[in-house]
Amino acid sequence: MSLAHENILKMVLSSKLFRLSFFAFMFIGISCTSSNKKNLSMLHGAIVRGDSTQNKLTLVFTGDIFADGTEHIRKVLKKHEIKGAFFFTGNYYRNPDFEKSILDLIEDGHYLGAHSDRHLLYCDWENRDSLLVSNSEFLTDLEANYKEMRRFGISKDQVPYYLPPYEWYNKTIAEWTSNTGLQLINMTHGTLSHADYTSPEMLNYRTSKEIFSNILNFERKNTSGLNGFLLLMHIGTDPKRKDKFYYHLEDLILELKSRKYKITGIHELLASG
Repeated sequence: MSLAHENILKMVLSSKLFRLSFFAFMFIGISCTSSNKKNLSMLHGAIVRGDSTQNKLTLVFTGDIFADGTEHIRKVLKKHEIKGAFFFTGNYYRNPDFEKSILDLIEDGHYLGAHSDRHLLYCDWENRDSLLVSNSEFLTDLEANYKEMRRFGISKDQVPYYLPPYEWYNKTIAEWTSNTGLQLINMTHGTLSHADYTSPEMLNYRTSKEIFSNILNFERKNTSGLNGFLLLMHIGTDPKRKDKFYYHLEDLILELKSRKYKITGIHELLASG
């Protein structure tokens, strides 16, 4: 860690601003997770969409072992004054090569949450009700994720939303998450934004052009468009994918703004419930 980033981390942890932000985040988080969620869409116990009557959405980025898009994504979001929601595994938080970018994202005021310590698969792909982890394994893995986050000054109280690995879970996982005081969330389904991880040898491979067009076509064809969307992408992808979707992020933002969307932070999006 560079001296500059050590100073940033010390400032974040010890400053009056951090203490005020901590309680502000805690208040907002409690408000979100204890509301009646009447305007939020739920699926298997997880929040999967904000208020579909408001033209707001949040850009969500997940990360595990790849981080090649971090600096580009950060610059684009900073240029357009957008706060993203980043969900990283313990693998990501532990990686010394990613430490600087994590501190940069914190400095920029983005939401940094948990995405499982080891990126576990919670339930069977074919039979969602069939769990592949025990309650003990789930809790141990989740706590390990937050332990890594605490090294950066991030606590559960600040970041009450948890996004499951592989974006795959069931009601039991949602209940276990709730029992820890957290709220399970997931991406909003309907677009191919999450397919930005695919590489050419995969049967489900999608080019960046296909993904971009799909997002905008979905928006145009659906009455509520992308209102309340948790639009999920990846902060990095396998080197085998040369066609990186994050290089189209600015064009996507400009197009969404032209369609009168407000791209907001996750707390604001989900507080509407």
